[in-house]
Amino acid sequence: MMRRLILPLVPLLLLIAAVVVPVPAVWAAEPQQAVFAGGCFWCLEHDLEVLPGVLSAESGYSGGATANPTYQQVSSGRTGHAESVLVRFDPELVSYTTLLRAFWRNVDPFDGQGQFCDRGSSYRPVIFTSSPDQLEQANKSIVLAGQELGASEAFAVAIEPLERFWPAEDYHQDYAERQALTYNFYRWRCGRDARLDAVWGEQARRAVVWKTAPAFPTNAG
Repeated sequence: MMRRLILPLVPLLLLIAAVVVPVPAVWAAEPQQAVFAGGCFWCLEHDLEVLPGVLSAESGYSGGATANPTYQQVSSGRTGHAESVLVRFDPELVSYTTLLRAFWRNVDPFDGQGQFCDRGSSYRPVIFTSSPDQLEQANKSIVLAGQELGASEAFAVAIEPLERFWPAEDYHQDYAERQALTYNFYRWRCGRDARLDAVWGEQARRAVVWKTAPAFPTNAG
């Protein structure tokens, strides 16, 4: 008797369960990563993490031979590392090509000896690539950035394969938010934004499409 009463209710119970119990979105894209070096990592971390679709940005070190380096070691210039930022992003919300545009417009591409007031190899600008696709897009971005600037001199931004990203010490993470007064004074005193405005004009610090570029995927993404 009880079974005859329950059986007609099974479809209704299944429908309720489907509505109430959340089902994971199995089609969601896996987060991806990109690594850039562009002078002081406090600044580059801050400028990239605000982009829609960026999940996190972490300051660290890449491009050298020393394992688990410290800030003091990297700053000495003897490890080969550059201050870098690891960006974790949702590729459905922001593309790697968009990150490339944001990177270029947050660096002085003509200065390979450092960036702004920070001098030395640990502040050199680098795009670290971790796949053939990233390498292809990085190379295209050089052409597109050159077209936008009408650059006559060679860019000093390097493209290097990513070997390892080493996270920086905790006190460097989210520095712009935790030490806003000190950070803002440093950024102003270093002349970062003044130089970016001089190089990129109204496009400085922006991730919008290249101004004078053809319809490469890098420009459209």
